Amino acid sequence: MPSDRGAGGLPVNTAEILTEVTGIAAAPGSLAERAKALLAQLQRVVRFDAGWITLLPPGQDLHVPLARSGYDERICGFFDNTSLLAEVELVGLRRSRRPVRLVDVPFPPSELPSWAEYLEPAGFRDAVCAGLFASEGRYLGVLALHTRAADQVSEAARDLLGMLTAPIASAVDPLRSLATITGLVQRATAGIVLAPSGAVLPLPGLPDHRLLAPGSDVLTAATGQLAEGGPHASFLAPLSGTEGTEGTEGTEGTEGTESMQTHARITVLTVPLELRPFAVAVVLVSPAGNLHGLSHRELQVLGLLVTGASNERIARALGITARTVAVHVEHVRAKLASPSRTAAAARALRLGLFVPSPLIIRHQAPTSHAASHGRRLP
Repeated sequence: MPSDRGAGGLPVNTAEILTEVTGIAAAPGSLAERAKALLAQLQRVVRFDAGWITLLPPGQDLHVPLARSGYDERICGFFDNTSLLAEVELVGLRRSRRPVRLVDVPFPPSELPSWAEYLEPAGFRDAVCAGLFASEGRYLGVLALHTRAADQVSEAARDLLGMLTAPIASAVDPLRSLATITGLVQRATAGIVLAPSGAVLPLPGLPDHRLLAPGSDVLTAATGQLAEGGPHASFLAPLSGTEGTEGTEGTEGTEGTESMQTHARITVLTVPLELRPFAVAVVLVSPAGNLHGLSHRELQVLGLLVTGASNERIARALGITARTVAVHVEHVRAKLASPSRTAAAARALRLGLFVPSPLIIRHQAPTSHAASHGRRLP
């Protein structure tokens, strides 16, 4: 660690180190690449012999290492065990943003299995650890530095590390990385992240939306679209008060308020492979855009048509006659300028011009004979 001190006992190059770390947070690259660059920069704060940055995926109990060096296989095995989370809780790293040196631990280090059974026998004599938190307080993971020299981590080094934890956390926050995906969808107004555990997480930079509430039909439909494969999917969700509405049309460029719209566009984007431990997909809400004059009922028909359903099956699902379905299919073909029902379904699927079946069945008004008898699409 630099020996020269400025005001407050911090190294005189504190501003330079902060600038470098903040630059890493803003730089392109994978989480692992940024984590490795951050560890290299932290050598200017503490002359450590081993260090690691690890993250805890939401709803899980195993941390995922982003970057680490200097540890043997036994120590790495402990870090990759659920016992690490218990120690993080014991030391208080999930409750406090203040880094903790070995001498700051409020009980003998020998009571920590990681230190007594792994780190000290491997020759380490000093350490400093810090919890990493997103700006809104969400726990991300842990940064730890270990030295083979005793009394290597000074108070000044600890305090400087405390100043660096916020930009470090920003650099390795998986959800922050996902926020860049929203730029792929024009006019996105809301969004969430689906975690592997099924949890619904906030998407930095965008508000949430009532359509994307945990357990909603829209998220059920989004999950179903993901199961079909492919990097992305798009469909329409009816807004409040539009269920069962006939003859309502959407037009290109119609934004306005939600009350003026009949549908919202839902876009589902799978996440890059390196982020899969932390998230499954990003789900975004945006204005519906050009609906090509399709009515709400015709969008429902298309939602069943893209599944390959026959007119009879569509009729049973919607509680209408097969003859009425045939009329709707002809209208759909004309509005989409498609020579056949198969071509119309393919175009609707490509443009996201359909209401998926989970939203159709739930929202179908129970006024028809079929609905009153609890009929469902086979």
